[in-house]
Amino acid sequence: MNRKTLVLPAVVGLLAPALAACGASGDGGDGKAAIVVGTTDQFVASKDNPAPLDPAIGYEAGVWNVLRQTVQTLVHVPRGGGEPVPEAAESCTFTDTQNESYRCKLRSGLKFSSGKAITADDVKYSIDRVIRIDAANGPVALLDNIDTIETRGDREVIFHLRAPDATFPYKLATPVAGIVPRSKYAAKSARTGFQVDGSGPYTMKPEVEHNQVVKVLFTRNPHYKGDLKVRNEKVELDVFPDPTAMGKALDNEKIDMMTRTMSPEQSQQMLEKPRDDIKLTEMPGLAIHFLGFNTNDPAVKNKAVRQAMAQVIDRGEIASKVYGTTAEPLYSLIPSGITAHANSFYNKYSEPSTTKAAAILNAAGVDTPVKLTLHYPTDRAGAGNAAEFGTLKKQFNDTGLFDVTVQGTPWVKYRPAQLRGDYAVYGMGWFPDFPDPDNFMAPFLYKNNFLNSPYKSTLAQKTLIPQSRRETDRSASAKTFQQLQDIVADDVPVLPIWQGKQYVASREDLTGVEWAVNSSADLQLWELGDGSV
Repeated sequence: MNRKTLVLPAVVGLLAPALAACGASGDGGDGKAAIVVGTTDQFVASKDNPAPLDPAIGYEAGVWNVLRQTVQTLVHVPRGGGEPVPEAAESCTFTDTQNESYRCKLRSGLKFSSGKAITADDVKYSIDRVIRIDAANGPVALLDNIDTIETRGDREVIFHLRAPDATFPYKLATPVAGIVPRSKYAAKSARTGFQVDGSGPYTMKPEVEHNQVVKVLFTRNPHYKGDLKVRNEKVELDVFPDPTAMGKALDNEKIDMMTRTMSPEQSQQMLEKPRDDIKLTEMPGLAIHFLGFNTNDPAVKNKAVRQAMAQVIDRGEIASKVYGTTAEPLYSLIPSGITAHANSFYNKYSEPSTTKAAAILNAAGVDTPVKLTLHYPTDRAGAGNAAEFGTLKKQFNDTGLFDVTVQGTPWVKYRPAQLRGDYAVYGMGWFPDFPDPDNFMAPFLYKNNFLNSPYKSTLAQKTLIPQSRRETDRSASAKTFQQLQDIVADDVPVLPIWQGKQYVASREDLTGVEWAVNSSADLQLWELGDGSV
């Protein structure tokens, strides 16, 4: 999946003078200034992806951050975290003890932004549409457990699942389950371009140049009826071609908040030398970064090669020297802060050791040095990504067991090549769809995994993942997730490297910043205010 995969920390320009007290220069067209938020996320229409903002297609963190403002879901995760609560729905609940039937009743008077009434059939149409389109690089896998969708009258929707799944409400809280008007979204084909229509807290108007979004104006939707409290009238999302440009915009008082994402150097500078005019906010972060493997590629098909790489990698050096305070070493796909986290890679490999790695390769009859190319996206993490892969190259080559080169490629070419299996080893990031351990395991190990990896663990797919989803009390599945993490550490289909923190810089009088980005890196623009709403 193209998702959350994918956006890693970016370098931005230095913070500069105080921003205008009444907001930056965003103009909603009626004289009222919009709160302006800067981002380096890119929204590009291409031959490979002509419909980047269609809920059936888009599966990147940045794309979902646009969709969350404009399309409404039946439930949502509340601002403080926890289990999903009703949003477009008035109520939602499992109606059986096996977690196989989930029933929702829509709010009365629910409407699209056009003013057209929303019915249960619109909900069914929207979700059936995603399943029917079945985009190869889309989020459809989140819905693959739906057997049938039943409607009763205009306000009741019942989801019948193929197997028990206590995480299903979390999946319905993601944009893949967004309710869209059939007049704008064809049943069997994607909606090309950048316009998004729905019933969310905002309407949106994109500004496009050369098949790429440069700005999105979000305007409060007068027909919105849901659980969210919208604290502003307009927010402008300004898209910058690179982190330096975003930094200059802040210097020139063009934006009110920087997000997606501050550089390690910048956050460190602000931590050491706080400013009166700019507020630095730290949020919990669940983003992870890892090396992925095409386990069918001859270079890494032998598990011993991947295990040897796991044995010599020094996560601490990467975290401290490249990312500073914004990252910490990660020894599992499940990050700390998530129930069931275990340091499975550390338990198996302990500290970096060339001697142990040599023994692994020797026992498997692997000739050394092993020649490998590590691939990474050049426009998804700024200088941090290049520095990280330079450090990895040195770590591997210093052992004498590997002959590693690194190759950077723009994302628009990188992702398709990775999905085709062109890369034996590649770097990737992952932002969770929802904060549950399942979402750090299933997307990597289950069928239709987002990496399109040929790796398969029958035990994980047939037994452990289904078993974990039967537990309504998620803490009760900890032992199952321990087994899953141990499988990953032993087979190394992916190699976790670091877990990120999140920092946001904003002008001092902007309110709601602490709620504007949650632990899954979801942007919640409705939380922002300047005292006028």
